[in-house]
Order: sequence, then structure tokens, then C-alpha cells
Amino acid sequence: MIDFKGKPFYLDDGDIKWVNDTFSKMSEDDKIRQLFCLITYNDDEEYCKFIGKEVRPGGFMSRTMSAEECISATNKMQKYSDIPMLVAANFEAGGNGMIIGGTALGKPMAIAATKEVEQARRLGEICGVEGASVGANWSFAPIVDIDYNWRNPITNTRTFGSDPELVKEMGKAYITEVQKNSLAGCAKHFPGDGRDERDQHIAPSINDLSCEEWDRTYGMIYKECIDAGVKTVMIGHIMQPAYTRHFCPGIKDRDIMPATVNKYLVTDLLRGKLGFNGLIVTDSSTMAGIAAMMPREKMVPMTIAAGCDMFLFTKCLEEDLSYMQKGYRDGIITKQRLDEAVLRILALKASLKLHEKKKNGTLVPSIENAKKVIGNDKFKSWSRECADKSITLVKEEEGVLPITPQRYKKILFYPIDANANEMTIFNIDDSENMKFCEALKKEGFDVDIFKPSKGFEGMMTPVAEITEKYDLIIYSAALQTRSNQTVVRIEWASPMGANVPTYCHSVPTVFVSLENPYHLVDVPQVRTFINCYCGFDAVIEALVEKLTGRSEFKGESPVDAFVGKWETHL
Repeated sequence: MIDFKGKPFYLDDGDIKWVNDTFSKMSEDDKIRQLFCLITYNDDEEYCKFIGKEVRPGGFMSRTMSAEECISATNKMQKYSDIPMLVAANFEAGGNGMIIGGTALGKPMAIAATKEVEQARRLGEICGVEGASVGANWSFAPIVDIDYNWRNPITNTRTFGSDPELVKEMGKAYITEVQKNSLAGCAKHFPGDGRDERDQHIAPSINDLSCEEWDRTYGMIYKECIDAGVKTVMIGHIMQPAYTRHFCPGIKDRDIMPATVNKYLVTDLLRGKLGFNGLIVTDSSTMAGIAAMMPREKMVPMTIAAGCDMFLFTKCLEEDLSYMQKGYRDGIITKQRLDEAVLRILALKASLKLHEKKKNGTLVPSIENAKKVIGNDKFKSWSRECADKSITLVKEEEGVLPITPQRYKKILFYPIDANANEMTIFNIDDSENMKFCEALKKEGFDVDIFKPSKGFEGMMTPVAEITEKYDLIIYSAALQTRSNQTVVRIEWASPMGANVPTYCHSVPTVFVSLENPYHLVDVPQVRTFINCYCGFDAVIEALVEKLTGRSEFKGESPVDAFVGKWETHL
């Protein structure tokens, strides 16, 4: 039974009438199509018309585009759709999750390194204001996973760290603020990532906690987010064996499934025990973490049968739509389950007043208004403040800092990239290292970029050529391969780890990680190590201020940057 007037929808009589009237006019096929949340990468007219008019999904997610393209795509989709669409984006670090040029406040771990809940509130405000300015109404954030396992490449800097209490408080602050600004929040990834070291994109992750341990950590966080009124929850391709066995004693190991298709976790745990009344959406259905678990024909309808209300993305639109339709015909999805899912989708839209906005023509804002708020002076100042308060000096060799051109004129710069000079469909610019390098040059340093020698044993660069030529060595690691993945371990250059810090005992050496906070595990011999958590422009500016002594290091690591190893402390 859906409580339309209760948390998190709070619908009035007019809203409920719209939901019921709209629902009553829908065919079974209309309802099935509403289950889908698709994706767009541009504002192509024919594509938008096809999606809005022919496919008629419940919503779509936008990848990063210019503000003009975002508004154009949203406007076209909404124009061609009779029922207003949900418009989502990964607003995890700022408005830049959807808008090229949107404010990048900081990755969640950078927010956590400030230890100020106010920074999480600001993140919610920026995402809400900038997202709404281009027509978004749904934020696929906050991430409330707990970064327990330093080897996990997905949680990492996308989390608020490893302290459940801090994750809870920052997650709630984000939810409250983003929803004040007309975007539905989405706590993810239920039942909680960060225990395993595997990437959900590649294999299902395992949350191995006992029921009691889960209740005290992940369960506590989700219950607090639900009590705070979060409108939606995203289900991860994550197994939780303890609670699956709790609700289904005697279940065979081979039958324990990721939450995406596991009614014991979605319906019994999230809906039942935690009392969540809002909308439930799957994580991307194209990920191997779920796609490899069962035939796709069965998996597609099983997500809805398990208790999810919306199905995120498709592998092949026509095929997945046919699988969902067949699943309904075959009884995998019951009429009651389909109706309940669609009513929740409509209720979410009504709670966001999308029906009223469509009627009065304010569903899509103007580019003129968007330009006034995107990257405004207040948001830019917040970004600089967050950078100033988050950068963390993990360990320091006495006497090395601060660095100035007078002390260290000649610098050897070691950039460590994942995809140097490569742009992807996610609009990732792997040039943070070079931005840092240019900032050092602008400061007056004479900087050379390291290049491996071409020889092997007996033909390599003489030690003296480095120790006599350079006053300081700086490593800069910007190891991000996708918008949501960080490289865990460093792959060193050939021959034989040519760029490993072998000169750190002869030349003062500083290692800066612009992404992963755990790289100390690969360079324990380095005695001055700095974590930035992200390589945004404001962060690089603040980093140079701190390196040169014009600003103090203020951040506190929200995770164990020493990864529990004694030698990393040396």
C-alpha cells in the first residue's frame, strides 16, 4: 500500500488526483514503458523525439553536456512526452555532474576531509540549484556507501569515508538541501558497497556483514536517510548473504542474488524492515555485476518483480522492452507489482510538481536564468573554501616544506596518469597533472617532465644525472579512468619501474595524489605525501598555495591513508 500523503511524497489532494487520473488513462503497455529510465548524451532532435513520443519512458539520465545542450535536450524530451519525465544526473560532486562548466565543489571524500557537515549541505545546494537551472529534477546522489575496503575502485573518493556516523550526517545534509531545491535525492547503492574490492561494473560486489553489523552501519545510514525524507533509493548489484538468509532460511548459496533481483533485500529489508515508501531504481542494468548473473530475458523483469520501480538504462532498447513486456505476460511481474511501481513513479513526479510545471510551461527553464546561477560567485567561493579545507598532508619529511623557487629552483616532475591525453564519452579530462605542472611553472619553478630512459641494465640514466641536476622531485598521480572509477594500484613505467621513487633518499621528494587517497601503499618510502581527493581547478590552486607555505594544510583524512600497514608510517 502506497502512502501518497506520507513521507516522502507528501502529496495534496490535487496531486493525488493527477496521479490517479493519469494512471487510469494508461494502457498496460504505457505502464511498462514508464518503468524505464533511459539515457542521453546529446540533444539530437530525432533521438529526443523518438524517446519522448515513441518510447515514452518514465525518465532519462543526462551525461555531461553544455548548459545549452542540457536545456535543449530536456526541453525536447519533455515537449514530446505526454507525461512529464524524470530528468536525472550523477550530481555527486557538484553541478559538473551534468553541466560542462558547472560548479565542482569536491568529491564526497574531499567534502568529508573538511569534517564540516556544512560542506555537504552546500554540495546539495549547488547540485539542486544548478541542476534545476537546466531542467534536472532527480539527483543520483548522495552515495552513502562506506569505504571500508581500500582496494575498492568504485567507492573510494565517491564516498564520505569510512566512518558510518560521518557518512550518515553528510548524506542527510545533502538530501535535505538538494530536495529543498526541487531535485529528488537518491541514496545509493543499497544494501551498501565498500566491503568488497570488486567493481560492480565487472562483477557483483559482496556486503559480508552480519545482520547485526549491517544494522549498526549501512542499515543505520539508510534508516536515517529515509527518516530525513529521501525520495528515492538506488539498488546496487550487491549481494548481502546474511540478510538474504535471514529472510529465506536454508537458501542455497547459488541462489543468493544481488539486490537488483533479490526481493528479500528490496521488498523485505528496504520496504519492510526499513519502511521505505519512496521510489526504488536499479543501478545501470548494463553492468556485468548483474548482467552476468542470469539470462537477460529473465533478469530484466526480475528487477521489477523483486520490488524495484524503475529499470535504469538498456543494453538494447527494443530487446529489453520486449523482455519486460514478456515478463509481464508470463507472470514474472504481476499486475499488482506493475501498478504499484507505476503509481510510485507518478507519485514521485507529482511530489516534484512536474505536472503543474508542464501545465504552466515552467518544466524547462531558460538558458538566460541558467547562466545566472551556474558557476556563480558564491558557488565559486565555496569551491575554493572546500579545497582549502580538504587537502590533507598525510605525512611530512621535516624540512622539505614549504617549497619555493628560491629553495628548489629545478624540479623533476613525474606525472602518473591512467589515460593521458584521452577523452571519453564521460568527458573526463585526464590533464590534472599537467594543470598542476603548469601551476608550478607559473609560480617560477623550472620544471622538467620525467621521461624513462630507453636502456636496460648497464645502460640506464646515471644516478648523478638526477641528484646533481634537480633540487626537488614531485610526483603527481591523477589516476581516474572513468567518471566513477579510480585506479587502486599504480602501474609503473618500463623498464623495470623506471618512474618508481628511487631518488627519494637523495633528492627531497613530494608525492601528491589528486584522486585515490591510498597510493601510499605503493610508495611507502616517500616521506612527504599529500591527498587532494580530486583534481579540480580550485584544488590545484589551493594545493600550490599550501606547498609554497602561503596556506596551511587543514584537511583530515576520512579514511586510513596508511592502509593499516606499519611501513607506510615510516
